[in-house]
Amino acid sequence: MTVNQISIFLENKYGKLNELLTLLSKENIRIIAATVADTTEFGILRMIVSDAQKAHQLLKDNNVSVNLTEVLAIAAQPAADGFADILSHFTKAGLSIEYMYCFSSKEKSVLILRTNNRESALEVIRKQNLKCITENDLMNL
Repeated sequence: MTVNQISIFLENKYGKLNELLTLLSKENIRIIAATVADTTEFGILRMIVSDAQKAHQLLKDNNVSVNLTEVLAIAAQPAADGFADILSHFTKAGLSIEYMYCFSSKEKSVLILRTNNRESALEVIRKQNLKCITENDLMNL
């Protein structure tokens, strides 16, 4: 019920993001969702890609500081109240959202998030009958 995400730590310098994306492009790795958090010195690029294991190895082989982590992907209504409803279940369970991003495709939105306790979050998902999105689902969007 989780999907793999790659997190890349990169210098906040001209052209660095383009270099990374070019590496992935040459291996036909599709970007499904991405977000960048930056500071003045470095940034964190988080991505859901078509082949996280391959992307992870490719980046490591090119001396890129990269991590592979599991995150939750949950189907949501494409409106703020849909996101709020989902997040309220985690709040009521006492879980913190470490980070979140989302994307929409046609009439479906997908909320990608990481909480402070993945096992408790999975229990919330089960109890509330939330629809988890699998890696296979993501590849077919």
